[in-house]
Amino acid sequence: MNGIYDQGLARNEANYQPLTPLTFLERAATVYPEQTAIIYGDLHVNYSTFYKRCRQLSSALAKIGISRGDTVSVMLANTPAMLEVHYAVPMCGGVLHALNTRLDASIIAFQVRHAESRVLITDTEFADTISEVLAQQDLPPLVIDYIDRSLDTVGDMLGFCEYENFLGGGDSNYRWIMPADEWDAISVNYTSGTTGNPKGVVYHHRGASLLAQGNVVTTSIPKHAVYLWTLPMFHCNGWCFPWTLSVVTGTHVCIREVRTEVIWTAIKNHSVTHLCGAPIVMSIILSADESIKHKLTKKIEFFTAAAPPSESVLTDMDKSGFNVTHLYGLTEVYGPAVANDWHLNWNELTLARQASLKARQGVRYHALEGLEVFDVETMEPVPRDGTTIGEVMLRGNVVMKGYLKNKLASEEAFRGGWFHSGDLAVIHPDGYIQLKDRSKDIIISGGENISSIEIEEVLQKHPDVSSAAVVAVADIKWGETPFAYVELKADSVISENDMIDWCQQNLAHYKVPKYFVFEAIHKTSTGKVQKFELRKRASRLIR
Repeated sequence: MNGIYDQGLARNEANYQPLTPLTFLERAATVYPEQTAIIYGDLHVNYSTFYKRCRQLSSALAKIGISRGDTVSVMLANTPAMLEVHYAVPMCGGVLHALNTRLDASIIAFQVRHAESRVLITDTEFADTISEVLAQQDLPPLVIDYIDRSLDTVGDMLGFCEYENFLGGGDSNYRWIMPADEWDAISVNYTSGTTGNPKGVVYHHRGASLLAQGNVVTTSIPKHAVYLWTLPMFHCNGWCFPWTLSVVTGTHVCIREVRTEVIWTAIKNHSVTHLCGAPIVMSIILSADESIKHKLTKKIEFFTAAAPPSESVLTDMDKSGFNVTHLYGLTEVYGPAVANDWHLNWNELTLARQASLKARQGVRYHALEGLEVFDVETMEPVPRDGTTIGEVMLRGNVVMKGYLKNKLASEEAFRGGWFHSGDLAVIHPDGYIQLKDRSKDIIISGGENISSIEIEEVLQKHPDVSSAAVVAVADIKWGETPFAYVELKADSVISENDMIDWCQQNLAHYKVPKYFVFEAIHKTSTGKVQKFELRKRASRLIR
C-alpha cells in the first residue's frame, strides 16, 4: 500500500515514541512534586523524592552493568523499595522479576536460574530462604540486601551491599533510557506451576502502559486517589497498580502485613479510597471487632478476583462501607483484563439478584481488544445463552509476549490467533462472561459435564459455610464424582447429611457431592485454591 497517507508521513522521534509506564512517574513528579507518593508507617515520600530515588537506583544498577534485557530479581514485601524497583529496573533497560515471597526455596531457585538473574535485591527478613536459593545456583546473582527499619529484628546480610548504600552510589539526576521498542520486556512473572515447573510470563512496555491506564478507566480512580496495598506487588506486578497510581498522582499506602487492625488503621489515618485483594482480604476486613472499625463517610472501592464473593460477603462489605467489583484475568494478561461493569439500574434489584450479577466476571477492559467464549473444537463462539460452556479466549495489547524460553508453550497458548486461558465459561445474552471451571477441573460424571464452581456457589450460600472447594475423584460407576471440601464459619456445627440435603434442594441430583470433608481450606498468597493438591488428597481419602 502506498496511498497519499503513506507518502511523506513516516514515523519520526517527534511523532512516535514507544509506550511505557515509566513516563507516568516523570510527569507526576514534574507536575505535582510535593504530592505525597508513598506512605509507609511514619515515612512520607513526595513524588519529587520518589522520582529522584528511582533514577538514583537505576543509575546504580547501570553502573554495575545492568542494561537492556538483563533480569533483576527482587524478594521484597509491599514496601517503598518494591515501588522503586518497578521504575528503576526498566529505567536502565532491565527486566523486573518480582518473586513471590511465600514460595519455597526450590521454586524460587528455579525461577532465578531460568530468568538468568544478574542481580537479586532481597529483604533481610527472607535471608533464610534466599541463602538456600543461592546455594542452588551455579552462577549466583549479585545480592543487594534491603533492611526494613520498621521491623524489630532483621535477618542476615547475604550480599555485597546494603540497599541504601547501593542507591547512594547512583545519580539522582540520571538520564534514564526509554525502551528502544515498546515491545521490549519490562518484567517477567512466573505462573504457579501446578503442572510441572512454572512458566515465565513476559510483559512488554506497551502492555504495561495500556493496562496501567486501563485500570484508571475501569476502576474510576480519580486524581490523587489513596490506594492501600493489600494486594501483593509480586502478583502480576500488583496488577500494574504501581504504575497506575502515577497516572493520577495518587498515594501508595504500603503495609507489610495484611492484618485486620493494620487495614482499618490505614483506612482511618489516610482516608483510603481504593484497594484490591483476593476474597480472603474481605474476610480479614469483616472479621474486625467493632471497636476497630469506624464508620466510613464515603464508599471505598474494593476490587477482587479469584472466586466470586458470596451473597452474604457482598452484603456485609456493602454495610461496612465497601463497594465490591469483581475482576478476572490471568498472569498472561497482566492481571485483570475483564471487569464486571455495573449498570445503574441494577441497584434497584434485590440483593440476591445483585449478588448473582456480581458473581459474573464481566466484559473486557478498554485496553483489551477481544474477549470471547469459544467452542474449543470448532473455534466458533458459543451461543450467548448463559448455559453453553466454552473456553475463555482473549486477544489484544495486554496479552503477554509469550513464555520465556518456551516456544512450544507460547505457540500452543496463541493457537488460532487467540490466547487460550484454559478457563471454561458461559456468555450471557448481554455479553458478560461467567466462569464455570478450569478446563482441567471440570467433572465428567456419567457423560455429564459438572461445573465445580456451580457446586461451590451452592455450598457457600449455606449460612454456616465460610468457603468451599470441589474436585473430581474417580468413581467405578460414573467415571468421576464430586468431592467437596467445606470450611465452616466459627462455632458452626453441621453434619454431612445436612449438607447433602442442602445440595439436593439446590442442585440436580447428579451434581450432589458423594463425599464431604469439613476442614479449613488452604489458599495461596493470591487467594487461589490449589485443586491439584486437593484432588491428590481426596484420592487418598477414598481409598
